[in-house]
Amino acid sequence: MAQNLSLSLPEHQLTYQPYGHTLHHTQCFSPDDQWLVFDTRNDDTQILSTGSIRVVNVQTGEVRELYQVPNQTDYGPGVGAATFSPKSNQVIFIHGIRNASQNQPYSFTRRTGVSVWVDKPQEPIFMDARHILPPFTPGALRGGTHAHSWSGDGAWISFTYNDYILEQLSKTDPSKQDLRTVGVMMPGKKVLVPDDETLENHSGEMFSVVVTQVQENPTPGSDEIDKAFDETWIGRHGYQKPDGTRQQRAIAFQGSVRDESGELKTEIFVVDLPADITQANPGKPLEGTLTTRPNVPAGVSQRRITFTKKGVREPRHWLRTTPDGCNIGFLAPDVKGLTQIFRVSPIGGKIKQVTFNSFPVQGQFNFSPKQPLVAYAADNSIYITHLESGTSTRLTEPRPEAEKPIGAPVWSNNGKLLAYNRYVGDGAERFLQIFLLDLPGLSGI
Repeated sequence: MAQNLSLSLPEHQLTYQPYGHTLHHTQCFSPDDQWLVFDTRNDDTQILSTGSIRVVNVQTGEVRELYQVPNQTDYGPGVGAATFSPKSNQVIFIHGIRNASQNQPYSFTRRTGVSVWVDKPQEPIFMDARHILPPFTPGALRGGTHAHSWSGDGAWISFTYNDYILEQLSKTDPSKQDLRTVGVMMPGKKVLVPDDETLENHSGEMFSVVVTQVQENPTPGSDEIDKAFDETWIGRHGYQKPDGTRQQRAIAFQGSVRDESGELKTEIFVVDLPADITQANPGKPLEGTLTTRPNVPAGVSQRRITFTKKGVREPRHWLRTTPDGCNIGFLAPDVKGLTQIFRVSPIGGKIKQVTFNSFPVQGQFNFSPKQPLVAYAADNSIYITHLESGTSTRLTEPRPEAEKPIGAPVWSNNGKLLAYNRYVGDGAERFLQIFLLDLPGLSGI
């Protein structure tokens, strides 16, 4: 059995303001590790009524507002889930459709990705184009993008996607469904959409497509899926294939399959991406039609890499990979039924258990950018586990249930800090705050 250690490092509370400070589950530090980006939700269900994206200086605690929605209401537009580019002082976040109202509130199919530069606050850049009126536009989508993540080189962006056109069609034709899928944005080709006074449609800075294949009623026992979700870019620069070549851009994602008995199960899939995603397969327009969802580009290759008995399990989490692209991390039950972290190669093969604690992992996790370590919350504390030795180290004292760490601990780019959320206070004065842990000299653990 792997060794367990305890350090009980001192926590540093970074924020104190009387509002929420929600960190996204990844990429929260600026490239120079001087700033953390957050939204002002006090819990993750409040995005439709949240109107502000801010940054806080990790040294001084200074808070700056990057963006405030000009027409925020209780029904939207709403902003949240902000991430920093790994290469520039630019953030991207979810932004609800601008004409949000009681009759048209923020929803899965009514959101988009908006970016702001730190030195140009309140100047939104719409990253993915949206066009819900025919004829649809290649490179634009027809619904809502969510949980945006930058590729390791800071050039491309991934997201999950829900389609407004299929959502509306399903109301009259139940055989057609809006199935969650995964997409990416590619730079270098802006997408222009006709101006629209309703604010439903907008042009985009990047070329956007879906890259995973989903379908209604997957065949039991097959690799067909009716949902693709909670993805990650593989490695900083992709991964090495069995023939020694390198796949420069690839995404691992969770897919909902049906086993031989028809029971729903979540497995892990990999999709390899071509350098150019602007080319359509014959008869499969990227933008889709009034009765079909958007199609994957030519050159995209999707495959299943896990074939487990119980599948990937709760709590909800996004997949993660090590910086070298050799391992994809996920949560699943161990032999005792406790949720632990596991890993598998992007080319498939044997699954390896990473954590062996006598209690479950409580949420999302992140691999260190510099060392073979993974950070996560468990037993109401922050933990790290060494990927090779299996040694788990409790970094913080266990907290009461009301004060336990929330979400994923996020590493700084230099691997020396962990940032995470905890609630502080009681009743109406209970707010989600940001805490920091200084991690000097952990390479020997």
